[in-house]
Amino acid sequence: MDCYYTHVSETRPSIDVQMARIRRGAAEIVVETELRGKLERSARTGSPLLVKLGLDPTAPDLHLGHTVVLQKLRDFQDLGHQIVIVIGDFTGMIGDPSGRSETRKPLTWEEIRANAETYRAQLGKVLAHLTLAQMLQREDFANRYASGRPISLHELLYPLAQGYDSVALRCDVELGGTDQTFNLLVGRDLQRAHGQEPQVALTVPILEGLDGVQKMSKSLGNFVGITEPPAEMYGKLMSVSDDLMFRYFELVTRVSEEEIRELKKLHPMEAKKRLAATVTAMYHGEAGGSEGEAHFSRVVQGKEIPEKIEEVKLATPFEGLSIVKVIVGSGLVATNSEGRRLILQGAVEVDGTRLSDVNQPLQTGREYLIRVGKRRFKRVKLEPRSE
Repeated sequence: MDCYYTHVSETRPSIDVQMARIRRGAAEIVVETELRGKLERSARTGSPLLVKLGLDPTAPDLHLGHTVVLQKLRDFQDLGHQIVIVIGDFTGMIGDPSGRSETRKPLTWEEIRANAETYRAQLGKVLAHLTLAQMLQREDFANRYASGRPISLHELLYPLAQGYDSVALRCDVELGGTDQTFNLLVGRDLQRAHGQEPQVALTVPILEGLDGVQKMSKSLGNFVGITEPPAEMYGKLMSVSDDLMFRYFELVTRVSEEEIRELKKLHPMEAKKRLAATVTAMYHGEAGGSEGEAHFSRVVQGKEIPEKIEEVKLATPFEGLSIVKVIVGSGLVATNSEGRRLILQGAVEVDGTRLSDVNQPLQTGREYLIRVGKRRFKRVKLEPRSE
């Protein structure tokens, strides 16, 4: 388990100002009166609250979905409180069963540690006693139990492992997504059982991905990674729907509520450009935001070819390769099924010609300019494979 603490500011605003900042973007605070009492005691004694966030490094790299709760943690940090990030190795190997209909495939120690290193490197971009019956009250566990699907013992132990971290740290507040409510409340129960004052459980909404339907997830391909290049990040954010745009403003930016009200008066395209530029600048600086906007205007709106295009060489058999294998092999798409879908949708061009045949062969020995969607370009050279 890795624990990260941060510097504590000596200056704290009034209780009302703190509560207003904390409420923004929060889904639920259990219990709000307890939180206010803790803040008042903190003001009297001069001791900051200890605010915990647990992260399981089950996949490499952070995306905007992760930053919703990280931004809330940043709120507590800015308000002068001590924040603690626990990157769990044991809980990560188990995998949080919240919201899952099947047992998650366990990760190895090596996979967890490698993912933890990427989390550690990227966090700086955002932050300066139960019985089996009680466990089965969880809706996701109860549904699986009722339908006869297996629940592994290590999954039942997961909330206890997470909750005991709160006991060991003597947490005042713990943060998590709305899918973490049960686990956070377990921490309260364990603290009471150990004679401690229970932590406040504060949950934030789950951010929808670019599709506007499912939770943002790397495995679903509907994500915006916080380390993606400025042009890619800006372009992805410009694809967010008009309806979802202001939810992104609220949950992943520091734009004030007053500014958001003013942005709602603008044309959706102008407001969306502000969203894309703001988020891109958060992770790449103002220059990155400008770079992303310029690339979008030139390549997507102006339909020009980018000045810099990555070149890829693929070892190819004498008879050539199908377009699907080429775009997968060059990294333009992740899977054969995604490649076939995009070709059938007319989203793939080779040397300026839109393709519709998923079996279209490309010849060995030639170089092709391939475009997938509006933003992805690569020059791909098919070199003869040595026998």
